[in-house]
Amino acid sequence: MRRLVLLGLLGIAGGGCGVEPPPDDVMPQEQPLCPELVVQSKAAPAASSRATGTASSALSSGDAQPMLVRFRPQKGPRTAAALRGREDRVRSLGARVKRHWPTLEAMALSLTPEAQARLAKDPDVLSIEPDHKVSALGGVSTWTRPMAASSATPRLQGGGIPSEYTQALRMTQANEVWDPDNAGSLKPGTPTGSGRTVCVVDSGMDLQHPELQAVYAGGKDFVDDDEDPEDKDAQGAWGGGHGTHVAGIIAAQPGVHGNVNPNDPTLSPSGVVGAAPGVRLLVARVLDTDGNGKVSDVITAVEWCVEKKANIISLSLGSSDSSDLEREAFDKARAAGLLSFAASGNGGETATEESRVYPAAYDSVIAVGAVDEEAKHPKFSQIGPHLDFVAPGVNIYSTYPRGNAPYANLSIGGTFYASSALDYVPYEEYEGKLLNCGQGRGLRSCPEATCDGFVAYVERGGDITFADKVRNVRSQGARAVIIGNNDPTDDESLLFTLGSNGSWPPVTAVTTTLVPTFLAQVGQNVRLGIQGSDYAFSTGTSMATPYASAVAALVWSARPELTSDQVLEILQKSARYIPNPAQPSKTEQNDVFGYGLVQARAAVERALVYPSSP
Repeated sequence: MRRLVLLGLLGIAGGGCGVEPPPDDVMPQEQPLCPELVVQSKAAPAASSRATGTASSALSSGDAQPMLVRFRPQKGPRTAAALRGREDRVRSLGARVKRHWPTLEAMALSLTPEAQARLAKDPDVLSIEPDHKVSALGGVSTWTRPMAASSATPRLQGGGIPSEYTQALRMTQANEVWDPDNAGSLKPGTPTGSGRTVCVVDSGMDLQHPELQAVYAGGKDFVDDDEDPEDKDAQGAWGGGHGTHVAGIIAAQPGVHGNVNPNDPTLSPSGVVGAAPGVRLLVARVLDTDGNGKVSDVITAVEWCVEKKANIISLSLGSSDSSDLEREAFDKARAAGLLSFAASGNGGETATEESRVYPAAYDSVIAVGAVDEEAKHPKFSQIGPHLDFVAPGVNIYSTYPRGNAPYANLSIGGTFYASSALDYVPYEEYEGKLLNCGQGRGLRSCPEATCDGFVAYVERGGDITFADKVRNVRSQGARAVIIGNNDPTDDESLLFTLGSNGSWPPVTAVTTTLVPTFLAQVGQNVRLGIQGSDYAFSTGTSMATPYASAVAALVWSARPELTSDQVLEILQKSARYIPNPAQPSKTEQNDVFGYGLVQARAAVERALVYPSSP
């Protein structure tokens, strides 16, 4: 099972959330009690040629590299024959063509150093630059709601049905636009984003998710070069779910829901609702199942969004490398009347002026940072003078590929206990005797171990990774594992990880407050089952960006005749300004919060009285 959002370039580090140093004294001479249960390592799948951003025919050359080449504007009529002639010429120099952008006078090519040297001498060539990597800008994620009661999502009661309005949605005022009476449903005639199209350039989407089927208006997969933009690899395995999560923030449908974790009383059984549930979604897949892609595919996707007459492009991805060609593509999109929103990045306090994230840092792109539930700046969210807006980006609940967000059913004698399923664990259920295996050090750490099976209780700590703890107790017969936390600061979000390289048993973690309870139950039968939800939580500027995109869609649906510049002006003047103490003289825009927190109701009210163009 893959985590919801992989740690992308400039993503949040694991920190103190359970990633510990490798073991230094696991006894190598010990033999497993149950060899047939030893966790087997999974072989990494071979990378596809498209996933690496190179043409398959170029791989045989070994040292060929993906590059972006800009040409001098072509004189004379731009006929198909003339364009083919340019392609034939670069091929004759040893290049292999991946993309050709006539409107940008550019190509994405696979070049050996020798071919690059020959091409650089061509008087028709203006520049050659790397086709660099871009990554998803989501951070460390959890499938289930943070456990502290103070973090419970407020819910609106309307018509006897629990609302799908999350705290993050309320912070943007989106529900106040299309549900001004707090009735818990869309009010006819209110702006919902209808008539507007948002192009989500990301990792693809679960096209059959019940919350998103109605708003899907078409897509393109630029990773696999087909018409199916689902976040899957060649074997049909789901990727990180990043694009599905982003899409739900924008347009999840009210009154329609998938499978919700029933063990969390803070979650609405009706799922969630997006900030602009009336929009049409175009889906451009440019990130592979590891959350990585190439800037050439981003450029192609931007052109596709323009061609498909989108109004807004939402990009929760980026790179620390800029590209003149990418900048030009976004400039052309802006000139065509589109608004492009992009994540500012998750490098946080370690970021410098030189480590801005692109495309967010381009002048023609709107940069979006994150705030937490109290509208405060989280340390991961990158700042700078280019920042335009902030939006909610911490513990954001949204859609996820169906059945792929694990949650645990943990019980003793019929009593349920809240816990947090680890990633990459199987959807299985097991009931057996609870044994205390201490810190899980070595292959004889579980007294009374039997290959017939048991549930292992393992303490966190001891300079040994969670993966090695699970391997050790599994080799002694454990069919399920409970990890007891030892750090109260991590109780709110047990973001522990095993990693994908193993055939794990069901594993879940309990808070420090529950540790005494489970130690007292050693010897009793425990039932642990892992099931899959269609929703998950995630944190990052990736989550803030679609909120800002959706608010823009609401404004534009209220006044479709407005230009993109007018919509942007309205967003700037209606944002909730948050002062930065380090810049007391800044009263309109600062480096930490930009113009402020996007506010949908205030923006729509301003749009409705905005002067009509003569």
